[in-house]
Amino acid sequence: MDGVQTALRNEDYEQAAAHIHRYLSLDKSVIELSRQGREGNIIEANLKLLQEAEQRLKIIVTKKFDEATRQEDLPQVERFFKIFPLLGLHEEGLSNFSEYLCKQVANKAEENLQLVMKTDMSDRRAAVIFADTLTLLFEGIARIVETHQPIVETYYGPGRLYTLIKHLQVECDRQVEKVVDKFIQQRDYHRQFQHVQNSMMRSSAVERIEPRELDPILTEVTLMNARSELYLRFIKRRIVSDFEVGDSMASEEVKQEHQKCLDKLLNNCLLSRTMQELIGYYITMEEYFMRETVNKAVAMDTCEKGQLTSSMVDDVFYIVKKCIGRALSSSSIDCLCAMINHSITELESDFREVLCNKLKMGFPATTFQDFQRGVTSAVSLMHSSLQQGKFDTKGIESTDEAKQSFLSDCAKLLQQGFGGEQAQPKIDSCLSDMAAVSHKFRDLLQEGLNELTNSAIKPQVKPWINLFLSVSHNIEEEEFNDYEANDPWVQQFILNLEQQMAEFKAGLSQVIYDSLTSLMTTLIAVEMEKVVLKSTFSRLGGLQFDKELRSLIAYLTTVTTWTIRDKFARLSQMATILNLERVTEILDYWGPNSGPLTWRLTPAEVRQVLALRMDFRSEDIKRLRL
Repeated sequence: MDGVQTALRNEDYEQAAAHIHRYLSLDKSVIELSRQGREGNIIEANLKLLQEAEQRLKIIVTKKFDEATRQEDLPQVERFFKIFPLLGLHEEGLSNFSEYLCKQVANKAEENLQLVMKTDMSDRRAAVIFADTLTLLFEGIARIVETHQPIVETYYGPGRLYTLIKHLQVECDRQVEKVVDKFIQQRDYHRQFQHVQNSMMRSSAVERIEPRELDPILTEVTLMNARSELYLRFIKRRIVSDFEVGDSMASEEVKQEHQKCLDKLLNNCLLSRTMQELIGYYITMEEYFMRETVNKAVAMDTCEKGQLTSSMVDDVFYIVKKCIGRALSSSSIDCLCAMINHSITELESDFREVLCNKLKMGFPATTFQDFQRGVTSAVSLMHSSLQQGKFDTKGIESTDEAKQSFLSDCAKLLQQGFGGEQAQPKIDSCLSDMAAVSHKFRDLLQEGLNELTNSAIKPQVKPWINLFLSVSHNIEEEEFNDYEANDPWVQQFILNLEQQMAEFKAGLSQVIYDSLTSLMTTLIAVEMEKVVLKSTFSRLGGLQFDKELRSLIAYLTTVTTWTIRDKFARLSQMATILNLERVTEILDYWGPNSGPLTWRLTPAEVRQVLALRMDFRSEDIKRLRL
């Protein structure tokens, strides 16, 4: 008791508070027993004096704290802030201190907002000045939390930081509202949104807003949201770590209650709600920006000499990539997924339709030059679509690799804790849909290549193959030697193919050219089978055909990266049969004697090919047991 009185007289409030704290920490049952003892009256008097000293000290500390806050004397503010918990005034101390800190935040925020209003529009940061103002606000609050967290934890104990931050968040919301209101007013955000909505309604005859005007506003909104997400993540991290220390011995119910409080603070604060509203408007405006800019790129499409694709391919995928990249920079998983879905719709319906029309325009063409301008250009476009549409420079066949490449950017967000538990499945789902679009482009590309093969290659290749019929293969030694000196068919055929494919190679990318040569080799194999089955052969004629086939396969192997031996397996087996010396020799290669050879011809087809040899008797062929 004497210690308290002495400390109060000397204005040593810390010492006085320490004595009071010891008194308040005493067990109530011990105090009650002391009262009932022999010196009960003396103890009762002392307890009364202690209670009076406690009340007096509480009044003094509160008064001194208020004086220090008015004078903005931070050392004194912190001095009396540390005394509150010793007197059992944890909530009052935190509330009073928070109020003081909130005033600091408000003053600084007001000062920053005034500077914004005076900013010259030619300033380098003028386009993102509101995002910068929010950043300053968030950094100020983060600095306060970082500075005072150790004091709160030391003097108030773990689990109390939440109370301080909750008060600060109210002030943060108040200041955010002012900044966002100024942003909406200065950037004409709501009117721009209304204008976009009207422009997106097809029946509307209003003048369409120029997409370029929206570009800086959309960039600033995503930056504002990214900074907000970063700030909220910082707050969450600090509160969670503080709760974890305080809840180490707590029950599960207490932990769940604390988690609910945290979720409510983060999700229901005005900052979160305001940013969600801004991002909601942003998604509609970004969709409009993407659609209108893509339409412009298609309308302004040009094809420069020497380029495999026209300008709209690069332009369209640059636009789509830019829009998704901007959504990604917002740090909002929902915003990112919404823009990926809008991009999928744009590519899947609008841009694919443009490419389909390009393909249709090319096919009625009669000359190769017209065809080149139409069809080949369009299939090249789709090749580039696949390459660039996956936000990657990988080839046509690497959808999964490209998906992983894009996912790595998203993974940075996920690692930082954005989007919650559902973020990864959401992004996976969106990217699977984008991969599906890539497959649709690939199917369209294949459709175009098939049509190109049927319209431009088949009409020329088929007559060249049919010339095989005009060259007799029912020949003797003299003709065979003559054919060896003066090739009657295959060299000219190869030369014709070489000239035709050279024209295609000049106008197609390597991947598409390989696909086209693959289709051509399939066509040649099918057509060659037909003419072989219409011909007749001698033993030397079969040998001549075998040489011709080998020359053709050797040439085609050099012009494509695909393996073609499989496509010519049936023809190679026909050549083997036509080279036999006698009918029964086929049994050395058939059934159990076939070894590693897998026969692609049926027994009926083997007999049909054997019948092409003029020197083989039909009776011998029929007697074969295949």
